[in-house]
Amino acid sequence: MKAFLPLAIATLLTACADLAPAPDSATNTVLLHDSLFAPASKPVRAADVFAVSDEMRFYLRQQMGEDMDAKGKERALYDALYSRNQLRLEYDAEMTRNASEAFAARSGNCLSLAIMTAAFARELGLTVRFQRVFSEDTWSRLGDLYFASGHVNVTLGRKNQDPRVLFAERHVLTIDFIHTDRKPFAYEVGESMIVAMYMNNRAAELLSRGRLDDAYWHAREAIMVDPRFTAAFNTLGVIYKRHGNDPEAERVMRFVLSREPENANAMANLVTVLHDTGRKSEADALARKLAALEPNPPFYFFNQGMEAMRAGDFARARDLFKREIARDAYNHEFHFWLAMAYYGLGDATQAREHLTVAMENSNTRSEHDLYSAKLDRLRALRPQR
Repeated sequence: MKAFLPLAIATLLTACADLAPAPDSATNTVLLHDSLFAPASKPVRAADVFAVSDEMRFYLRQQMGEDMDAKGKERALYDALYSRNQLRLEYDAEMTRNASEAFAARSGNCLSLAIMTAAFARELGLTVRFQRVFSEDTWSRLGDLYFASGHVNVTLGRKNQDPRVLFAERHVLTIDFIHTDRKPFAYEVGESMIVAMYMNNRAAELLSRGRLDDAYWHAREAIMVDPRFTAAFNTLGVIYKRHGNDPEAERVMRFVLSREPENANAMANLVTVLHDTGRKSEADALARKLAALEPNPPFYFFNQGMEAMRAGDFARARDLFKREIARDAYNHEFHFWLAMAYYGLGDATQAREHLTVAMENSNTRSEHDLYSAKLDRLRALRPQR
């Protein structure tokens, strides 16, 4: 139970919550408190998410014109996104970008790249469908903030002349920036949900940087665009908590639990609020309920492994990190610390192997470069067993 007390769990999702009747405007008014926060440092507008820049239009005309004539719009766009000789896109999860930002940077997470793809497609007159890929959320952390992440992709099609047919199936292409060997189950979500996801991602990222005022306005916009996206309410509650507004945080967490009684993230955050406001018995009772619902929460074995590392018990740390990897095979942080445990045990071969996995699954260029430098140093060592 104690594991939940120091944590704030935000939801950095590129996926969506189950659809349910949206809260009415009165609910939003009760839960939103604009007067507690300074104005945003720059405008927060849903209309900017898919906006196409002049540079993007120029690229379509000058760089893709011949390809579109030869291949058709769908295939030309598909090839531009995937070809190393064209856009040269790079996956980077450090920041969620809107369409024009992702194009300018030539990088972004899967949500950013999906948004950029959709903006291009619409400029070309193609029809776009967004899909939430159904899979277990992956987890990451920054300090004492834990983030759950999902995944979306984009399907492109050309409008059919028959109004009863949404897509000409022979022209349909699915764009997915994360490769998988299995055909994933996915279901369609609307544009409002995608915009809410974008705003929520930015809110969580700004929250992690301590920019609480800007974080609030992004979470607020997510809620206003699509109140069905309950992850944004959870993020709003964490923002209130970090801002010192415990009553407001509690009200938001209880609202989420009224709609999703087994939402573990909201429950964990409410435990924190109750504990910090002196209601220990109530916090303990909710923590017991949470422990029954989720006996081994995200990072449970990892945190125990870190304690073992600090104690110099590298064998125990190795075993605990392995247990966490068994639940999340591609988390770069888990593999990095498993590599460090192996290094502490004198096994440079296994240390190099897991550092390589950490590097290959890093989410940002800076993480990749850090792991690469450590790997270079390890490669200079002779294998030790």
